[in-house]
Amino acid sequence: MTAVQFPIAANPETALNAPLGRSGLQSAASVVAGADVAFVRELSGPAFESRDLAFSAYKGRVDGPGVMVQPTDRYCELQPVMAPGPARRTVWRLCVSYWKVRSERDAGSVPQARKARRSADAASTDRETLNAIAEEPLRPMHPQKALDIGLFEIALPENPAIIIADE
Repeated sequence: MTAVQFPIAANPETALNAPLGRSGLQSAASVVAGADVAFVRELSGPAFESRDLAFSAYKGRVDGPGVMVQPTDRYCELQPVMAPGPARRTVWRLCVSYWKVRSERDAGSVPQARKARRSADAASTDRETLNAIAEEPLRPMHPQKALDIGLFEIALPENPAIIIADE
């Protein structure tokens, strides 16, 4: 069986039109990109009112009536999504699966929002850094404790396998 060869790109539009290359494995995709990559599925292109309209716009990229895409090229699919706005209706969009090239900002070069806000030079932070912090997903300040230990329980220092109540 032939594996899907996913495009390597920075965004879904580039994955469709001008990828850096294609790979079925993350390690090979990292070598081609020269950076870390992450497998993502993102929506691309306009919304269509019906599946038939979307299929005719993306004919040759997705399977449909009378069209079978090669197994290595099956990285696109049509997906129903809710249309934005108050009207409840379903529209069809193209969903692209690809290896996303991670930038330095994705790797965590942006300071954590809480630390940046409380730092001594918080007032002098430039606009680009503030925008990057606002777009960054929330990150914890320290790793989360194990979930099998409750709020008022601790592990014994001499035997961490034993959990006792903390008074």
